[in-house]
Amino acid sequence: MAEAIDEDGRDHGDEQPETGWRVVAENPSLVRMVDGLLSLPPRREFNKSELAEITGVSRRSVHTHLDTLRQLGVVEAVPDTSPARFRFDRDSDVSRALIELDAAVNRNGPNAE
Repeated sequence: MAEAIDEDGRDHGDEQPETGWRVVAENPSLVRMVDGLLSLPPRREFNKSELAEITGVSRRSVHTHLDTLRQLGVVEAVPDTSPARFRFDRDSDVSRALIELDAAVNRNGPNAE
């Protein structure tokens, strides 16, 4: 559970439920991994080392967060591959939401025309 922090960054000790967004957004390595996955061509396969290189995070971070991304349905294992290969599952509920959020921010964000 996260504690309430006001706009000045002061902690008031009130507990609020942790949102799914916070679970992802509070971890810079996980954010970078999601960002890198969003930039991949559809169905692009990768192993852990390639994902680390693509996203600019350490192999240790990939190892730490890959299970979370698999549980969320963002990444799926490619069957019968050794070493294990993965791909961004663009059809999962979470992935579709990430793609939609990315598109909306790109349309309406600070870099929008």
